Amino acid sequence: MDFLKLAGKRILVFGVANRKSVAYQTGKVLEEAGAEVIYVVRSAERKESLSKVLKQSPIYICDVEHQSEIDQLQSEISQKYDVIHGLVHSIAFADYSAGWLPFHQTPRTAFLQAVDISCFSLIAISNAFSHIIDPEQGSVVTISISTTRMAAENYGYMGPVKAALDSSICFLAKSFSNFSKVRFNAVCPGLLKTSASAGIPGYVDSYLFAEKATLRKEAVQTREVADATAFLISPRSSGINSQGIVIDAGMGTNYFDKEIISDQT
Repeated sequence: MDFLKLAGKRILVFGVANRKSVAYQTGKVLEEAGAEVIYVVRSAERKESLSKVLKQSPIYICDVEHQSEIDQLQSEISQKYDVIHGLVHSIAFADYSAGWLPFHQTPRTAFLQAVDISCFSLIAISNAFSHIIDPEQGSVVTISISTTRMAAENYGYMGPVKAALDSSICFLAKSFSNFSKVRFNAVCPGLLKTSASAGIPGYVDSYLFAEKATLRKEAVQTREVADATAFLISPRSSGINSQGIVIDAGMGTNYFDKEIISDQT
């Protein structure tokens, strides 16, 4: 039974790094639902390392930090496919090489690069594929975070960067509504166990705290984020637009859990 109505739909998935990636897990869920998944990775080296993992799936290369590569990707995809039905944006980057710094000491270059790769890339690729994404049932989904209103010091400037991403969803949805019914939404997970998160200073301690704060005392799983992403890509979510769907296992309502409080005394 094709509950998600994704059989035969063609979906571009940006951002696979390895098997732990949200993008990878999302691609697998989409494939299980019968979709044709086209993967886009950052470099030739990454394509080579993933070729065995992704098997026969088409893999394209695009470093979204360079508009010329976005333009090239658009040309290659447009020449081969007449329509795409969805786009998954699971791209984020932060340069923490300077170590932990108070937010007011954020390096300008690091902040602007993070905005470019993590946020503006969604605008750029949405624009690039605006002419071939299904105007009636097209869907674009990005991966954000559960909240940008909590100043997690170790996450630093990526909080404001993700806030910009969340806002961009609203503006893209409005902009595309002038000529199509393409929907834009975000999946906003709590802390995940991914390779990318491992580069955040002090992440393990934050992850363990977040796990205690969930109502089920179990951290959010990457597969759960992938499931929500696939739902938002599918026509089954046709009434959802310009939204951020929080996947945090109830963490946001449970900070005063008695076990967490007792641990502090």
